[in-house]
Amino acid sequence: MPMTASEALAALAALEDPKARAVNERHGDAHGVNLSKMRALAKQVGMSSDLARELWDSGDVAGQLLGLLIAKPRELSADEIDQMLRSTRSAKAHDWLVNYIAKKSPLAEELRLRWFEDADADARAAAWSLTSVRVQKTPAGLELGALLDRIESELRDAPSREQWAMNETLATIGIHHPALRERAVAIGERLQVLADYPTPPNCTSPFAPAWIAEMVRRQG
Repeated sequence: MPMTASEALAALAALEDPKARAVNERHGDAHGVNLSKMRALAKQVGMSSDLARELWDSGDVAGQLLGLLIAKPRELSADEIDQMLRSTRSAKAHDWLVNYIAKKSPLAEELRLRWFEDADADARAAAWSLTSVRVQKTPAGLELGALLDRIESELRDAPSREQWAMNETLATIGIHHPALRERAVAIGERLQVLADYPTPPNCTSPFAPAWIAEMVRRQG
């Protein structure tokens, strides 16, 4: 018998760890479930977009995250994905929705265009994340110079989530498009966005000039 939404939520509640909740809440996520245990539960539950919808509608953050792990991206409409994006303020749910659903959806480009000029900064952040994928994989038709123009004028003062995603597009252009690399690096150097971001040893800095330099070095 497939697991019901109430059974899935009960299973998540049984995994609740107060210490994990305290850490997660500091990062904008109101749940206390270890993500490795959540992924194991997702494998047990199996893929089901219908169950994913019920879990999302529960409003429970852990339930929403589990739902994102078991949803089939091609079975969700653009309107559904849009509604999901706007109905959570969980940082992790937003991140997973973009990476596990929107990027893998056949409607990714439709969503990118829908969100690019949105009044909601979180929607624009999602659009920039989808733009980075296109810059790397399918850049034909993108006006990369115009993207750099917009990044140059908006990056410094953008809300944090949008800034992070826009910065990723800046770095992606510099990494994958040698003709624009010098300009991308110059924009990053001038704006200094994320220049002081604490980066653990052996990790790549999100500061675009450093990020570009490191990834180009690896390519060579």
